[in-house]
Amino acid sequence: MASLRADFDELRERIRHGRELGHASFEPVYYLVFPPESILEVKRQTPAWEAKLHQEGWDVQLFSIAEQLWDLLKQDPFWPLWVAQDEKSPTDWKKTNEALAARATAEDGLLQRLESKLSELDGNEHALLIVTDLEALHPFLRIGSIESRLQGSFHVPTIFLYPGTRTGKTKLKYLGFYPEDGNYRSVHVGG
Repeated sequence: MASLRADFDELRERIRHGRELGHASFEPVYYLVFPPESILEVKRQTPAWEAKLHQEGWDVQLFSIAEQLWDLLKQDPFWPLWVAQDEKSPTDWKKTNEALAARATAEDGLLQRLESKLSELDGNEHALLIVTDLEALHPFLRIGSIESRLQGSFHVPTIFLYPGTRTGKTKLKYLGFYPEDGNYRSVHVGG
């Protein structure tokens, strides 16, 4: 836990001082990278981190991937059909994952919802967005693909709480076992 606290403190400092010009992107996107076995501890710490950022003058907003996904699924008219299909073939994960990925990446999916949240915060100089529950994307999507499609939309500091490992300055391994991905144009702290 001491490492998480130190990483969060470093992240706060980086946000406070702004981004360095040497990064691949100038958007204020930050990843707090932590080992997957710390997911529950990060969930426990998030309210305290949010409070700390509020004390420092930030208007902190949370965007839960898990809550957004669940909302997308339960509102989808095909949800009862998907549940029935899953009951018929509960071990056919490929079909289930494909259906979930299609819904999450649809025109009115996660990308649009996150983009909408960012637009809502645009112009608020005190706004800060924390994106939580990235593990809910497993196994059908990774946040890097969403981040890259939103390039140019990040006008407020945005923190992604990323369960994974760091394998270089810009390379991350989602959940610690996916192949490393170096397509992140953000500041990484921890991991």
